[in-house]
Amino acid sequence: MAYFDNAATTFPKPECVYEQMDQFYRHAGGSVGRGDYAMSRAAKQLMDETRGQITNLLHCPTRQVVFQPTATLALNMIIQGLISGGVKNIYISPFEHNAVTRILHHFEMLKQVAVFQLTVTKDLQYDLERIRYQFDNDRPDLVIVSHASNVIGLIAPTEEIFGLAKQYDALTVLDMAQTAGIVDCNVGLDTFDFAVFAGHKTLLGPTGISGFVMKSDIRLLPVLFGGTGFESASQDMPTSLPERFEIGTMNISAIAGLNAALKWVHEQGVSKLYQEESAKRKRLLELFTRYDFIQTVGNIEDRQYVGIVSCVIDGISSDIAGQLFSERNISVRTGLHCAPLAHRFLGTYPAGTIRFSVNSLTSDDDFDALYAAIADIGNNL
Repeated sequence: MAYFDNAATTFPKPECVYEQMDQFYRHAGGSVGRGDYAMSRAAKQLMDETRGQITNLLHCPTRQVVFQPTATLALNMIIQGLISGGVKNIYISPFEHNAVTRILHHFEMLKQVAVFQLTVTKDLQYDLERIRYQFDNDRPDLVIVSHASNVIGLIAPTEEIFGLAKQYDALTVLDMAQTAGIVDCNVGLDTFDFAVFAGHKTLLGPTGISGFVMKSDIRLLPVLFGGTGFESASQDMPTSLPERFEIGTMNISAIAGLNAALKWVHEQGVSKLYQEESAKRKRLLELFTRYDFIQTVGNIEDRQYVGIVSCVIDGISSDIAGQLFSERNISVRTGLHCAPLAHRFLGTYPAGTIRFSVNSLTSDDDFDALYAAIADIGNNL
């Protein structure tokens, strides 16, 4: 099957990921913090090394890395912890995932927070002047921005947005689920308080390992509780990081796979991977423009994007289109992509779009299969 659903999870992974996960469980499958024997120490060493790889990739050597099974859990820990700590006015972009908006909706219904949308123009510009006006009227406590939309791939100018937010002493959260490892970002800047990563997406690792980086001096209350293998006599969660937030047994096999993926990304180079992905996104656009029955959504020249293109096919719902591609062995994502606010903003709600997402490993064979599938669909319209 030709794979064009990399925004959901990347496939294939670099071969080293498969090899290291297999070798780890065969030779060093211990649990971190649950013993002082060789396999446990090896697992901890691997985990610590992987933390260092994350901080190196994101240019934030003094930040703490907290591993979680999914980026959704990471966002819940951050957002719920900050709300418990007293944040009230929260700003988001129009492109946030349900991993953000459902949390905020829950607390908004409880009247614990007020949620505002950052102003973005119809030509997909973040209007910083208008955003400043918004901040003057309703001072922000927290600003959350997806670095790149999972619907159209638009990259947000986060340094500028968060720089403005810091003028109002707001906390900032960057969702890098679609960008870590593919878009170079200096998370070590003082304007970034939290950054969330998803190991199975642009980092090219396995599912089951994600997390966040954070400043050590931020007061973040825990919202999940349990064993950490650390200070076990106390019934209070540890105050030290990352132990305060890493509860239960870590998915060390997935961390092994992420470790290998991060080494591969480092060897290839983030800028090179982004250039290759951008070239393949351009290839998608060139293909779609050949057919007048395909309309791309949210694509504006001179804006920056990751390797995502959404489109609609005239006269066919996105769900039906997805079936047509599946019948022709093409993997795509259809519908609302867990981001209904984005589709409302783009005018594609409630039907959604057909999303094609590529990366540096998308092959010529994948494109050849897609060319044939689109030509066949067009002939049968």
